[in-house]
Amino acid sequence: MKTHMLRSRAALGLCLALAAFSASANDADGVKIGVLTDMAGVTADATGKGSVEAARLAIEEMGGSALGKPITLISGDHQHRPDIGSGMARKWYDADGVDVIVDVPNSAVALAVQGVAREKKKLLLVSSAGTTALSQAQCSPYGIQWTYTTYALSRGTATAVVNEGGKRWFILASDYAFGKQLAADTQAVVQAHGGEVAGTVYHPLNASDFASFLLQAQASKAQIIAIANAGGDTISAIKQAAEFGIAAGGQKLAAMLLLLTDVHSLGLAVAQHTYLTVPSYWDMNDGTRAFTRKFQQRVGHPPTFLQAGVYGSVRHYLRAVQAAGTTDADAVMAKMKSLPINDPFSLHAHIRADGLVVRDMLLAQVKTPAQSTQPWDYYQVVRTIPGDDLAWPLSQSECPLVRQGGRP
Repeated sequence: MKTHMLRSRAALGLCLALAAFSASANDADGVKIGVLTDMAGVTADATGKGSVEAARLAIEEMGGSALGKPITLISGDHQHRPDIGSGMARKWYDADGVDVIVDVPNSAVALAVQGVAREKKKLLLVSSAGTTALSQAQCSPYGIQWTYTTYALSRGTATAVVNEGGKRWFILASDYAFGKQLAADTQAVVQAHGGEVAGTVYHPLNASDFASFLLQAQASKAQIIAIANAGGDTISAIKQAAEFGIAAGGQKLAAMLLLLTDVHSLGLAVAQHTYLTVPSYWDMNDGTRAFTRKFQQRVGHPPTFLQAGVYGSVRHYLRAVQAAGTTDADAVMAKMKSLPINDPFSLHAHIRADGLVVRDMLLAQVKTPAQSTQPWDYYQVVRTIPGDDLAWPLSQSECPLVRQGGRP
């Protein structure tokens, strides 16, 4: 028995020594950040190279180094394919020494990458995927959903439109995890406020022809047609709706995810009066305007809220690394959850036990051409929506971490 106890203690000591050596070795290599994004697909304008530059600006603001070592930035295109995204994540974590992956537009890809991050015990900071599964049923002790959820956007926009009298809805959504979740959340909000959903139809990602879907929406006699997709699909759907005379026929559009670059592509004459919910806006305060000047010099336009989310998540991560004195994922995650979030795009934000960043958001309306006074002056803020109104109560959470206080 005594010999067995001695062997057990020796084994435990060896494990602890190896763990300490591993953490020390990782710290000695500095910090490596991977931006996994969409460089050429439907969300490339809203994420892509802009997300890479947003991360780079956060690194530069932090002095370009952490723990006395340089910060390295790499990027890759997941092509909206979960197999490619998870394969890149595995290689980055295993072979390339990446400490944290950020951005990850496309909810299906983000869920796949979160599975890899959980397995490898590495950090994932999702700025550009909105499915609630990331911080609900499939939450991870190593994942943070930084910028928005489908639940938040649908609650903000659908509530405002229903309260204005838009009671009968038809939903046009993209046929993957994000679109399906956004459609479900929109329907729940509409019904909870006394409205009805006459029908829902799903289109493939990166669709070129929305004619059959819009004909179904017209035939439904719905007052409101909800566009529940993203990027290029949102632009195409709204442009073709204008060609079909949707507005002339008395039906209105509600874009459940509308980005600054989408409004720019559509033009104010087409997008005007549209309600939308946004986590942030470039013209929100002095800090956002100062960041925008630097960002626009590199990218050519102000940041979308997805790109602003990448900046904020990387900045907060690096502050946590410095405070923790290590790149160890568990230690850094604990610091990220305990430190106040301090960036100009994040209003009254904090990280919950389920990995969700709860933040105040803005209910906005797209300006008319006459109301816009300068380039990219597109939004009129209607009101600020408290973050707690846009997040499900923790008492209703499906995340196993909630019962464990956020620990692995």
